[in-house]
Amino acid sequence: MHLPDLDDLLDRVHVVSLPMRVRFRGVTVREVALIDGPAGWGEFGAFAEYAAPEAAHWLAAGVEAAYRPLPPVRRDRIAINATVPAVPPEQVPAVLARFPGARTAKVKVAEPGQTLADDVARVGAVRAQIPTVRVDANGGWTVEQAVAAAAALTADGPLEYLEQPCATVAELAELRRRTDVPVAADESIRKADDPLRVVRAGAADVAVLKVAPLGGVGPLLRIADQVNVPVVISSALDSAVGIGIGLAAAAALPQLTHACGLGTGRLFVEDVADTPDPVDGFLPVNRAAPDPDRLTALAAPPDRRDWWLDRIRECHGLLDSVAR
Repeated sequence: MHLPDLDDLLDRVHVVSLPMRVRFRGVTVREVALIDGPAGWGEFGAFAEYAAPEAAHWLAAGVEAAYRPLPPVRRDRIAINATVPAVPPEQVPAVLARFPGARTAKVKVAEPGQTLADDVARVGAVRAQIPTVRVDANGGWTVEQAVAAAAALTADGPLEYLEQPCATVAELAELRRRTDVPVAADESIRKADDPLRVVRAGAADVAVLKVAPLGGVGPLLRIADQVNVPVVISSALDSAVGIGIGLAAAAALPQLTHACGLGTGRLFVEDVADTPDPVDGFLPVNRAAPDPDRLTALAAPPDRRDWWLDRIRECHGLLDSVAR
């Protein structure tokens, strides 16, 4: 990738703070740096705990979107899943109401401080309204815990898959030998030095791919072409800008058989652009451009803007080394 001049990149950055409806991934406000580039808007939103070598992949994705055209699309709408945080079951109907027409739901499980019984109750509340349910443990279980969870969570109905039930590739492979529930890999792909290792090890039935952690749409499509399992495109708690880029990536895939995790914009109280509501569980493929007034209203405090600019400076020097 041709790298933009650092000063030019910094001049194009807008840092925003997006309030969330519920706590998700431990945060109630999502900060991202948006890049107003010559090819469109890009997004850099690596989570705060990520060190520069990992965060640099996210910056590469933002630079790609801002400075290079996106690939041609093969479809004009994408089926999305509802995303259900680790909320009590009585809150599930309100969460699902934000995803009209969705036929698939992804439910967060293995939340620290919660029990398997909490997960079963939440999944049961979702299953009462949505026909297809997948769960995401973010690597939170041991193999033994995952085997027990798979049995408990399928006692009243099937699961489409367990997303990243265990942390390591070896654990995922062992779990696949011990359960009939399909296993999806997320962190084992996006956090790996070799994103294809999980598939070569026979450790995944589905690959969950996210644009930002993989370094952009181009790298994502190259990985999707090599994994030889069905692909789900998901967001990394992106703003409307990042969601639009994710939709473009999903639309560019030669085959897409599963609903994608690109409806997480429903988790924000406010976003930088208006996004259409899902229709019959689908979102149109549409690249978002922020509203100037919202960029102003949602601007991060000066100290947080400075923090993000310093982070961009640090990651910019690593961009050559993260190209895949």
